Amino acid sequence: MPIFEYHCSECATEFEVLKRASDTNNKLPKCPSCGAQNTKKRFSAFATAGTQKESTSDNAT
Repeated sequence: MPIFEYHCSECATEFEVLKRASDTNNKLPKCPSCGAQNTKKRFSAFATAGTQKESTSDNAT
């Protein structure tokens, strides 16, 4: 499930919501801090899980 980031215009809280990709409800969530409906979806960077290969050629002794 993708994680979507939101910002509350009332109290400036930033929060995340897990939503199913098949969820067709485009209704913006309420702020978990103040309960306001005045939230905006934020642009977030794409993230991946995994490991980064380390180069051993620079560490030769």
